[in-house]
Amino acid sequence: MGSAELWEERGAGVLRLPSGRLVRGRGLRRPLEPGAPSPSYGVYLLGKPPPDVPWESRWLRWPDFWLPTDRTSARAVLTEAWERAAEERVEVACDGGRGRTGTALACLAVLDGVPPEEAVAYVRRHYDRHAVETPWQRRYVRRFRG
Repeated sequence: MGSAELWEERGAGVLRLPSGRLVRGRGLRRPLEPGAPSPSYGVYLLGKPPPDVPWESRWLRWPDFWLPTDRTSARAVLTEAWERAAEERVEVACDGGRGRTGTALACLAVLDGVPPEEAVAYVRRHYDRHAVETPWQRRYVRRFRG
């Protein structure tokens, strides 16, 4: 997939990481915007299996307001998402698009070189000012290492 097929940087929910990788965060409660491109790969952070989608996806069991149930799997899934974002349209989504999605995006920022103690602020500044909702989500990001 060429760069012409990546996210539009000004698209809804698109976060530009320092390396230039673009990742879209989204709340699944909100439908895709008409005409918005579909992801080529999605990571869905939910307590129950996500709805079927016509693109490749991974489900990371992650209850609302909490942390991933399997941290080793979470690291692998997020690392794969970060790697794929260099060449593909990667979407990260939970129900609301703020807490779990913001936490996962902050972890992607750490993988991209943002210091862990700065990653939440980075995501709040460039994605959603309410991202990463709980103290334990913030602590998870601070302890996440690239």
